Amino acid sequence: MECRKPRNTKRCTCTYTSCGNRGVCCDCIAQHLASCQLPGCCFPPEAEKTYDRSFEAFAKAWSLKA
Repeated sequence: MECRKPRNTKRCTCTYTSCGNRGVCCDCIAQHLASCQLPGCCFPPEAEKTYDRSFEAFAKAWSLKA
């Protein structure tokens, strides 16, 4: 499969722009899951900016949206 880094980078909503995995979604997801976290793109904008990528922060952020 061909990596779509240029296209992914344009659509990436993570505000941590110096991340080496930016635009390489498969590596980003693998890195976060290995740390029991989710990537920033899974969070609503206001929650993403906190850089708390925990499952608990994910559940809290989306429960407030409901």
